[in-house]
Amino acid sequence: MRNRIEAACRLISPLSETGLASARATQLTLTKPPGSLGLLEEIGNRIAAIGGTTAPRVMRKRIYVVAADHGVTAEGVSAYPREVTYQMVLNFLRGGAAINVLSRHSGIEVQVVDAGVDYDFPPDCRLIREKIVRGSANLSREPALTREQAERGVSAGVDLAEAASRDGITLLGVGEMGIGNTTAASAVTAALTGLDPASLTDRGAGVDDVGLARKIDVIRRALAVNQPDPSDALDILAKVGGAEIGVMTGIVIGAAAQRIAVVADGFISTAAAALAVKLQSNVRDYLFIAHRSVERGHAALIDFIGVQPLLDLGMRLGEGTGAALAMHIIEAGSKLLDEMATFSEAGVSDKE
Repeated sequence: MRNRIEAACRLISPLSETGLASARATQLTLTKPPGSLGLLEEIGNRIAAIGGTTAPRVMRKRIYVVAADHGVTAEGVSAYPREVTYQMVLNFLRGGAAINVLSRHSGIEVQVVDAGVDYDFPPDCRLIREKIVRGSANLSREPALTREQAERGVSAGVDLAEAASRDGITLLGVGEMGIGNTTAASAVTAALTGLDPASLTDRGAGVDDVGLARKIDVIRRALAVNQPDPSDALDILAKVGGAEIGVMTGIVIGAAAQRIAVVADGFISTAAAALAVKLQSNVRDYLFIAHRSVERGHAALIDFIGVQPLLDLGMRLGEGTGAALAMHIIEAGSKLLDEMATFSEAGVSDKE
């Protein structure tokens, strides 16, 4: 599995500066003042360079919603019971969640992945079964995953990205579901950045002041007990992460290896993206961050990755909801580069 991850990382090269320059040159020929579409132009240029064309076509879009349980919920870090994880997975499969609504609105396919839910789903569920564990261990007392489990999760994510490529997907997103996973994401962020957990930890799904203080203490204990190596992304994932974080990390790596643009949603999926960047820095060229979450630790992850989010809507739901909204904007930037008339085609005079 380690070899599988390393092979995918070796495939990820930086975006071609020639490709970016060609897209920028095309932008100058289109019927608009240079730069007048702002960030949409930059988005279109990146999509063009990723696809190796100055005429990126209509995109086929997919979001993987990856679910897992977390043993750290035993420490009282969430306002919701652990059972909500599997209940929400069933809601995703029925099409009743926010991610389903937003994806239908934007023509995005949703696939739900069981990476570590402590529940036996019926065999007829249209679910991708990649169960690494039946919930991670309690990271405040022991490593959340073994090293082998962490590597299995990342490898499974690489496989999912390759499946998306075979299916003709050209824009991929990651979202998640897992009660307790903001605790894991805050611990991952602290391990990556070296920042104090108090500055990175927020209320997640709605804990009160007492719960927030408990959550910060749990993360500090997790870091002290496990001593994750800040130079080793897989060690961080194993010791203070979770199964869904691992699979999303692999999806981001696999997407970049397949030259597919990939969109991280909010705090938890951006923690996974940050681990992917730690494993292979060229990943950031293929990565879009959908939105700025109100979760406190998200800003630190954005700074760590060095990619600015596309939206700021005060969101913190997860599921891939922000990714679904951002995909609409990314596709718009792509279409503008492909479909706008040039000055010569439209018979419009360019500036002198």
